[in-house]
Amino acid sequence: MRRARDTPNGKQRVLDAAAERLVAQGYTATTLREIAADIGIKAGSIYHHFESKEDLFIEVFSRGISVMVDAFESVEGVELSCDNPIDRIEQHVRAHLGALFEHGSYTAAHVTAFFTAPVELRSAIVPLRDDYEHRWNALLADVLPELDTARLPIARLFLFGAMNTTIEWFDPRGDLGLDGLANLITVQFLEGVHALNLQRSTR
Repeated sequence: MRRARDTPNGKQRVLDAAAERLVAQGYTATTLREIAADIGIKAGSIYHHFESKEDLFIEVFSRGISVMVDAFESVEGVELSCDNPIDRIEQHVRAHLGALFEHGSYTAAHVTAFFTAPVELRSAIVPLRDDYEHRWNALLADVLPELDTARLPIARLFLFGAMNTTIEWFDPRGDLGLDGLANLITVQFLEGVHALNLQRSTR
């Protein structure tokens, strides 16, 4: 009989436990010993799958952002057929929320614990984050051509903040659901952007 560390899902179990620990207590407070204890193996067994704690968490964070990229791409073809900017943005907001709530701890770990990790570790993930942010920048620039390009990244950050903080308080099992939440976030975001442009044009 093979030991747990040698089973095909051994690496996956380590990753799952690491992601859950990250969500619960952040990078600094999480140890390999705790992760190993969570899945009933010795801490040294983790090194059969990863060279270091840093390598383990680079993969956890990478998976978290990859889920978001996949979600964005899943609706790209569909949203291009929409003429209404609300519908286009709302589909991507719903996809982002789906990545947060429907894909376990990986996306939550990326959102809540990324900035608790060392700079060297974060730098390995930055290209993936940049790619995702560039996709959103391009979407917003296309949907909101009236928005000043210098303000566009700030608008995206406002939208990201609205979406990402929902994992701390929103229950997707409630009456509103992720569809309703996506609509509320989208409408409030667009109303805020339009109000900002109106205020700027009257100065």
